[in-house]
Amino acid sequence: MGITPVYAPGATPLDPDEARALIPQHLSTQEQLNEWEHQNILEGQEWAFTRRKKKLLSIEFMQALHRRMFGKTWRWAGSLRSTEKNIGVAPEQIAIRIGELCNDVAVQLKHKSYPLQEMAARFHHRLVYIHPFPNGNGRFARVMTDLLLLDVGERPFAWGDTDLVAASEVRDRYIRALRAADARDYRSLLEFLGCWRASIHG
Repeated sequence: MGITPVYAPGATPLDPDEARALIPQHLSTQEQLNEWEHQNILEGQEWAFTRRKKKLLSIEFMQALHRRMFGKTWRWAGSLRSTEKNIGVAPEQIAIRIGELCNDVAVQLKHKSYPLQEMAARFHHRLVYIHPFPNGNGRFARVMTDLLLLDVGERPFAWGDTDLVAASEVRDRYIRALRAADARDYRSLLEFLGCWRASIHG
């Protein structure tokens, strides 16, 4: 890869092998890469939001979605992470944890364990915490969360009315809220997503 990646605070750096898996070799700047990746993500979102989804809560769908969002940019798109990162569970635990998450959400929906928006916020946090893929986990997890909300008849989150990719005060609040949720304090995340008042849980 001829581009030296630039990462926003809280982003997951690629290791050298992952960085060499860039597909479009004609790109020469981070800005060009960002734009290429952005277009790929838009195509993935269009695929996700306009097709009928079979078994949304499954590792197979998640891998397919990530592949659609990043498959024209990275050769590892849709493949579960095999390397340790500065965030995320151990690689050998990824498939197990995703299976547990999908099962837990199915039970929560059945028993109405949480208000729907809070359930989606907790789902989002756990998916980011697992960090299934080498990169793009935040963007992927936000799309998955919006798909889940739509699937249960709720409106997608506004996500601070920004893309949360570039460094900004809004992104900083989002990252801090996720880190607080790591310690089981969900209030900041629920407030960021605009669903604290609807929640009855701490």
